[in-house]
Amino acid sequence: MRGSRPEASSADPVVGTGSQIAQPVALGTVRGRWLVAVTVLASGMVFLDGTAVNVALPSIGRDLGATLSGLQWTITGYTLALAALILLGGSLGDRYGRRRVFMVGVGWFAAASLLCGLARTPGQLVAARALQGAGGALLVPGSLSLIQSSFRPGDRGRAIGLWSSLAGIAGLIGPFLGGALVDLASWRLVFLINVPVAVVILAVGARQVPESRDGASHGRFDVLGASLGALGLGGVTYALIAAGEDPGRADVAVSGTLGVLAGIAFVVRERRAADPMLPLRLFRERQFTGANLATFAVYAALGGVSLFLVLQLQAVLGYDATAAGAAMLPPILVITLLSPRAGALAQRIGPRIPMTVGPLITAAGALWLAGVDGRLPYWIEVLPGSLLQGLGMATTVAPLTATVLGAAPDAMAGVASGVNNAVARAAQLLAVAALPVAVGLSGTDYARPEAFSDGYRSAMVVCAALFALGGIVAWLTIRADVLEPQ
Repeated sequence: MRGSRPEASSADPVVGTGSQIAQPVALGTVRGRWLVAVTVLASGMVFLDGTAVNVALPSIGRDLGATLSGLQWTITGYTLALAALILLGGSLGDRYGRRRVFMVGVGWFAAASLLCGLARTPGQLVAARALQGAGGALLVPGSLSLIQSSFRPGDRGRAIGLWSSLAGIAGLIGPFLGGALVDLASWRLVFLINVPVAVVILAVGARQVPESRDGASHGRFDVLGASLGALGLGGVTYALIAAGEDPGRADVAVSGTLGVLAGIAFVVRERRAADPMLPLRLFRERQFTGANLATFAVYAALGGVSLFLVLQLQAVLGYDATAAGAAMLPPILVITLLSPRAGALAQRIGPRIPMTVGPLITAAGALWLAGVDGRLPYWIEVLPGSLLQGLGMATTVAPLTATVLGAAPDAMAGVASGVNNAVARAAQLLAVAALPVAVGLSGTDYARPEAFSDGYRSAMVVCAALFALGGIVAWLTIRADVLEPQ
């Protein structure tokens, strides 16, 4: 029985000499439930902002007078900072204590959210969103590595499944909550609501979350690598977004070239550095490489669907923000029921089949949603595709996450989590920057139904292809057997 083992004290946790605490936490205990709750609340806060902001974009554009590129930067400014710094956040947690860095990230995220809610210009909002992303880079890898390093090995799969399910719900409920806040009050509340949630996390986490760290870690960090990674992503992102306004501008070529060169320099740096931010030796493990390639394809598609579907519902179908958010709620039930089971299933049969079938189901959902144009009722036009999206992601996320963490040594749990999160955020970042340009949208096209609808259909087909690619990559690279943590 899970609750029969001694439970660690909720006061001062015992720190082990390696990456694990001396008394691993059991999932069925009071402390185990609090640990899941705190990590889910924190991750959910980040995921919620990543989705709730999408439904608020038209309102933000009207209130602040932003163009499509301004709305893109509202998303990509946040995602850029998150993707560029999340590896560093994982390393900081391994070295200085995962709980400590996690708690700093929660406080930072809350302060930046307050600045977002007070912004008066598009530039101020983008700058505050970048600060928000930096806070997220500290807390997101910490949430998963705390689960990996704190729970008993036999409980980790189910704990990760619970985390995936509940945090995923926060991300999915984000559009509805964001829409309701926009219609009832203001888009500013989408950000300000994070402040009281963060206060609760900090109060509970100080007592209930055990500390852990990698005893072999040191105080040297790859600042140059982090800078080159941020410059590479930033340069390419700027070039893609600016190209949507005027591809002939000189700064498009300059920033694009600078971004590519910085990306190459980043890889060279990580290969030669004694203490790299991104240990390339992790990619010698085929499971790790394959899972991250699948992550890139799936999350690029997910980023595109999240942006385009919400704008299509509002700009073309005439939904208000609340209705657009509510239209995306049905997948919550599917994810709630299936994510924990998918994690347990992957432990029994291996992750290969779930990670292959899940993205293919999600691709079918994206193809269905490509036909959304308002000519048919919601129950026929939107609901089936949304349910397929929920089913596919529920089947994919928990096995994918468990595979990434299981393919890395326990001592590098924070780094492995950071790599996977960085890959996911970079994929979403590049998709949001590139897709509008690829389908010919720019300026105020998001407010012109005919122009946006044409681009929407093309974008959803591209997203379906990316989902399918993720499934194919998983089939070719992921083993059918369960890979135990090293």
